[in-house]
Amino acid sequence: MACLEIAKRVIEEPLKENVEINKIKIEVAKKYKVPPPKNSDILKVAGYKEPLMTMLRVKKVRSISGVVPLTVMVKPYQCPHGRCIYCPGGPDVGTPPAYTGFEPAGRRAREWNYDPYMQVKSRVEQLKEIGHKVDKVEVIILGGNFTYLPLDYQTWFVKRCLDALNGSEAKDLEEAKLLAEKAPIRVSGLSAETRPDLFKQEHANTMLEMGFTKVELGVQTVFDDVYYVVKRGHTVNDVVEAFRIAKDCGFEVITHLMLGLPGSDPKRDLEMFKIVFNDPRFKPDCIKIYPTLVLRGTKLYEMWLRGDYKPYSSEETAELITEVKKIVPRWVRIQRVQRDIPSQLIVDGVKRGDLRNMALKKLEAQGLKCNCVRCREVGHVKLKRGVEPILDHVKLNVEKYEASGGVEVFLSYEDMVSDVLIGLLRLRIPSSMAFRREVIERPSAIVRVLHVYGNVVPVGEKTDSEWQHRGFGSMLLQEAERIARDEYDAKKLLVLSALGVKEYYAKHGYKKNGVYMAKTIK
Repeated sequence: MACLEIAKRVIEEPLKENVEINKIKIEVAKKYKVPPPKNSDILKVAGYKEPLMTMLRVKKVRSISGVVPLTVMVKPYQCPHGRCIYCPGGPDVGTPPAYTGFEPAGRRAREWNYDPYMQVKSRVEQLKEIGHKVDKVEVIILGGNFTYLPLDYQTWFVKRCLDALNGSEAKDLEEAKLLAEKAPIRVSGLSAETRPDLFKQEHANTMLEMGFTKVELGVQTVFDDVYYVVKRGHTVNDVVEAFRIAKDCGFEVITHLMLGLPGSDPKRDLEMFKIVFNDPRFKPDCIKIYPTLVLRGTKLYEMWLRGDYKPYSSEETAELITEVKKIVPRWVRIQRVQRDIPSQLIVDGVKRGDLRNMALKKLEAQGLKCNCVRCREVGHVKLKRGVEPILDHVKLNVEKYEASGGVEVFLSYEDMVSDVLIGLLRLRIPSSMAFRREVIERPSAIVRVLHVYGNVVPVGEKTDSEWQHRGFGSMLLQEAERIARDEYDAKKLLVLSALGVKEYYAKHGYKKNGVYMAKTIK
């Protein structure tokens, strides 16, 4: 009875803040002499329906970028080169490389003995219980170096993730991919992380065939002397090659960068970001920033005990991230600024969990703001600043830059007055070293990313209160076709489409062409 009464009052009374919802929960619980129920308990009893789901949604940030992230983790295994001095993971400690096993994704993986099917299925159920619409998901495969694992394991792992989302067991990966194109839960992105030296042409081809659309490259630094000190086992040249291969295939490139590695310092770290953002050999789409942490069981811990290493403090790290946010290009998304490692496991280094907010407050105190994609996304701006774009102010923006031997065209629809990003498209004019048959058989351009932001709107539905399914994706695609044809003389436009989005491109005249969706534009 308490849950039903709370649900009724939440729907009927004009509420703006979570504190008002909590007040209702306390009042009703007191009336029935029961503990205040969780939002997930209220939804279970009252039903998963609108507007209740939106009002009781826990951790709204999970689905305000237009897609719900689902992280899964591969089994523990040994890296081919050995172990980096800062790495806490590996089969000897029962976790995949780079992970402690106590991160949220790590705990879920261990709970299900690293079974991909159960990791995905249980996570979908959890997200539904706390009020999220799980109609469009991005599957993120964590665990060090996915491309190094045996091919049959890679194939099985991806298939079982898809089986969980499709709601049925396919006979093989190819069938699972076909089912995913029309499944109730659509895969809007599939990514895996790996080392740059384990992302050569053969690795890229394999990932394309399995349905991947993104690759997370563990770059960490752009200085070879630092690679040597931390026993990374590859060079900057491997990074440069991996970037070019990824972009020429159409992948979205997410780069991991570490702060405070041995051999570096704040000044050099800032120089690293300037190089990454401005040097045409790099220029990633997204970055994840990870402060170096001292963790027991690592070679770095031994250095720390000897007094040979001292990590940055939380304040030093926040200052550095503030400087990075001042120079980040508008076409880069800062996805993360720290790991999800529990503070009790950190011997020394950043123990605060609010680095991003610390940096943003420092920026605000200086009268500045971050220009990265994430900080300008309509969902984040609405949640944090309460600002809603005005349709008359939304205009098309086009920015071009050279990267990895080719040209990148960054198209976006933005409220130019409030500086709010509605959607973006990344168009690639490939380098002369592009190798995929689909890309080189005729002069082609590639849509690597097309994304409209805001709360998830299910496939086939429209709403005036959200920004998805209002024509911005179609307009971005049409402009990409025009630019590719008229400015770069492309005869064909390819899209590296996620499995669950192929139907969308088919409605726009695209047909399957190998691993891509393609349209003749001239």
